[in-house]
Amino acid sequence: MRGKFLFMGLLIMVTLEGFALPKTDTLKFTLQQVVEMAKANSIAAKQAITVKETKYWEWRTFKSNYQPQLALEGILPGYTKTYTQVQQPNGSILFQPVHYDNSSLTLNFSQSIAATGGTVYGTTQLQRFDDFDRNSVLYNGIPYGIGYTQPLLQFNSLKWDKKIEPLKFNESKQVFIETQEKISITVTEYFFDLLLAQVNLNIADLNYGNTKRILTIAGTKFELGKISKNEMLQLQLEVLNAQKAVGTAKRDVEIATLNLRSYIGIEGDDRIKLDMPAVVAQMTVITEKVLAEAFENRSDAIGFIRRLAEAKRDVAKAKGENGLVATLSANLGFSNAANSAFDIYRSPKNQQSVELKLAIPVMDWGRSKSRTKTAQANEQFITYAVEQDKQTFKQQIVTQVTLFNMMKEQILLTDEAENIAAEKYKIASERYVLGNLSITDLSIAFQENDRAKRDYVSSLRDFWGAYYQLRYLSLYDFEKNRKITY
Repeated sequence: MRGKFLFMGLLIMVTLEGFALPKTDTLKFTLQQVVEMAKANSIAAKQAITVKETKYWEWRTFKSNYQPQLALEGILPGYTKTYTQVQQPNGSILFQPVHYDNSSLTLNFSQSIAATGGTVYGTTQLQRFDDFDRNSVLYNGIPYGIGYTQPLLQFNSLKWDKKIEPLKFNESKQVFIETQEKISITVTEYFFDLLLAQVNLNIADLNYGNTKRILTIAGTKFELGKISKNEMLQLQLEVLNAQKAVGTAKRDVEIATLNLRSYIGIEGDDRIKLDMPAVVAQMTVITEKVLAEAFENRSDAIGFIRRLAEAKRDVAKAKGENGLVATLSANLGFSNAANSAFDIYRSPKNQQSVELKLAIPVMDWGRSKSRTKTAQANEQFITYAVEQDKQTFKQQIVTQVTLFNMMKEQILLTDEAENIAAEKYKIASERYVLGNLSITDLSIAFQENDRAKRDYVSSLRDFWGAYYQLRYLSLYDFEKNRKITY
């Protein structure tokens, strides 16, 4: 009988070796190191940087709308050789040959005025006309001219963009920080997936070793007639189950390692060993502080202001684009025509123009009023929606602070429960060896010990998950007591 048990033990050890992980270098990481690697190397982090750059250049484009614009335009050459119709004094049409070059060069300057929505502009122009049929050259030009165009009673997009675009840009900067914190939340889940898998593997290895040891002792007791055949079979089954648990745990470690490695961007086949993170027990989180930081830092808080401003803009646009539309244009300067380019700039003649364009709807069947009322109704809806979102935003933060403080208390309880379960497991093992504990009670002690270890890791997951969620909701670092910036 002893030989039979020895053979079974050797068989189990040989089978277990088949599950052994390949011997490679081991990389040891803490939770904070994994979080930093994800922020630096993950695809999500690179996408966030790309979006940030896109928003930056959109902001630069907006800023350029308020800067002076200088443009050079020209037709060089404007060569033509063809037949064209020419109306004669008697009304008839003759097709005459033409052969000329009509080239021009214009330098334009413009500056938008955000306060009024108007545009100040300036221009200088030189035109040369070569008539090859008559061998003549003529010049025409505007040495300089300035003017101003002002829409009257119309929607001023420049004025509203100046209010809204800075909000959008600031919102995008906070969105980038939030994206980084979302990466922290995601990688924390991957971290604890692997950590729990490694803890399960350690538990499985320990249980397997202890079960084999107890099986050996039970074999001796069985030969002496102190335990039954049924109890012996139960122990053999426990050994097989422990061996299966080791194989399952190693598979889970491989899968969790692959997921974590893929997310944080680590290549290679080195094994990863995670350190059990500690609990920052001295961290104090007060609801009022979190709310204040959230409304100061979060993109949602900026978005509340932006959404209300956009609704007001839409009302102004609806009012400005209905009814009377008028544009006032005025310019003055000098112009001249001559046989040489230099003569254009000698004694140029004054030029002035004033123009007022009007468009007045006489009958639109209530279209203007309907557009305005629609915009006003939408503004009211946005106001209510923003107020509701603010309430939800506040409630989410209050709930998260409560959960975080609960997690701090819960983890202390699970830590104590783990210590008690480990002590109980040790006593149960010793009592079984001495022969005053049943196999059923021993199995219960095994299970309670395993569950307590897993519960502790789960409590750590909940604690750190709640912590990074709190950072995301407030964009505030409660360990260092400062705003989160990148």
